[in-house]
Amino acid sequence: MEAPAHPDISQLRRDYRRDGLRRTDLDADPVAQFRLWFGQAAAAELLEPNAMVLGTTDGVRPSCRTVLLKAFDGRGFVFFTNYASRKASEIGLDPHVSLLFPWYALERQVAILGKAERIPTTESLAYFVSRPFGSRLGAWVSQQSSVISSRQILESKWEELKQRFAAGEVPLPSAWGGIRVVPTEFEFWQGRENRLHDRFRYRPAAEGWTVERLAP
Repeated sequence: MEAPAHPDISQLRRDYRRDGLRRTDLDADPVAQFRLWFGQAAAAELLEPNAMVLGTTDGVRPSCRTVLLKAFDGRGFVFFTNYASRKASEIGLDPHVSLLFPWYALERQVAILGKAERIPTTESLAYFVSRPFGSRLGAWVSQQSSVISSRQILESKWEELKQRFAAGEVPLPSAWGGIRVVPTEFEFWQGRENRLHDRFRYRPAAEGWTVERLAP
C-alpha cells in the first residue's frame, strides 16, 4: 500500500477573519485582560484552555513543554511540577521564563515573559489535597525527567504506592509543588486577514503598565 501523499507544507495557510483587536478594547491591567480572554477560551470549550507552553533555558540551550495553568492573579501564573524535573532544574539555573497560550480556534495567543519562583509549601499542599487520588499517587510514582528502563517500573511503583496509601491519605511529596511566574511583559495577539495581525505589548511603567501596538 502506498503511503498517502503529503500536502505541500508551503501552501498550508489560513486567513484569520474572526475578529480584530483595538487599543480601546484592552483593559489597562494585563491580568484583567488575560482573565477576559481566558474566560472566553473556556466558554468556547476549547480543549485544555489552561494549557500553556513553558520555555526555560539551562543557560546554553532552550527547552519548552506544555504545562497546565492552575491559578493566576495579580501575583502571577502558577503551575505544578516535580522540583527535580528538567524544567524546575533549569528554572533553578535561570528563573527567566516564557509562557504561551495558543488559542488557535479563537485565532488568538497570549505570550508572557516573567521570573519564576516556588510558591509556599502551604499553597502547594492546598492544591495537592484537591487532586484526584490517582494524580496524587502519580506525583509520588514519577521521578520526573529521570531515565527509566521500562514502563513496568512505573506500573510496579504505582501498585506498591496504591497499597501503601490505600486509606486515601497521600502526603505531599517533598520534591513536588507549585511554581509562580511573576510577569514582566505580556503580548496579546489577534489574527487578522492578510497576515496584518493585531499585536499589543504591555510593559511595566512607573505607574501601572504601558501598552504598545507592535507591527505584525
